[in-house]
Amino acid sequence: MAVLAELRAEREAVHARSVQAQTKVADLTADQTKADREVASVRARRDRDQTRLDSGQVTNPKDLQNIQHEIVALDRRIASLEDDELEVMEELEGAQSELAVATDALASLDARIADELAGLEVATAELDASAEALRAERGPTVERVSEPLLQLYAKVRESHGGVGAAALRHKRCEGCRLEINGADLREIAATPSDQVLRCPECNRILVRTGESGL
Repeated sequence: MAVLAELRAEREAVHARSVQAQTKVADLTADQTKADREVASVRARRDRDQTRLDSGQVTNPKDLQNIQHEIVALDRRIASLEDDELEVMEELEGAQSELAVATDALASLDARIADELAGLEVATAELDASAEALRAERGPTVERVSEPLLQLYAKVRESHGGVGAAALRHKRCEGCRLEINGADLREIAATPSDQVLRCPECNRILVRTGESGL
């Protein structure tokens, strides 16, 4: 679950970068379209002036001079607009590259998240099957246990985080994980096998085993 949480947090951060890149690409695309139209408009006007100049229809010297001056001014304007257009194109390429990187990262994270979820689903199914097997096994065992002991187990289990009984293994209670001192161990060893034992440390029901170390 921790890995899945980290992947989802990372995906959220990458998705935020992706949205920013998408917005930047859209804005710059609009800027480029506008720049293209401006260049085309000024170039068309320049071409019209050049056509008038080349046609010989304008004979007035002053008019010819005005057209020539306008063509020079339009050439400068076109050069300036083309510089702006090139700058926008370069920014757009950078934004598109950022978007491509974010898109690839999202795809990779989505695949990893899907794998993690599939693994969790398998683990959950295995745990469910194991729990069902334990419930089936518990039934016959419960039938052999006295009602007072069952009630005691339920009470201890409720007050000890769902663990009412624990094995005594290698002189250590498996419930609280504490080692039992020598005096308590000797007392436990002397207690009849049919008598209910309690851990002197955590008070859980203590189950003696072949590895108790008594």
